[in-house]
Amino acid sequence: MTRIELYHQKPKHSPWKGLFPFIVLSMILTAGLFIGWYYYQNTIKIEAPSEEVGKKVVIHLPNGQKVYTYDHLIVKKDGKTYYKGDRNTIDLTGGTISFENWKEPE
Repeated sequence: MTRIELYHQKPKHSPWKGLFPFIVLSMILTAGLFIGWYYYQNTIKIEAPSEEVGKKVVIHLPNGQKVYTYDHLIVKKDGKTYYKGDRNTIDLTGGTISFENWKEPE
């Protein structure tokens, strides 16, 4: 036996020495991720802007069809009447506008 082996203590090896801090750190990290995800999901709020569409109107076209719409979606330009929707524009020239309370489709 050498002097180093004789006078110096050998360190005791424990299987929990490296595993325990790893488990604790993993649990803290996982809890932090769940709390962060929950906070992130609750801060997202999608709200559509409120649009004032006006009174309900019915437009009776010359061919007998009816168009159910709202007052602010009707645009008069150059002597013509147009329905100006989100994605399309319809020419309603020649139709008569009457303010009627119609039911919305469910």
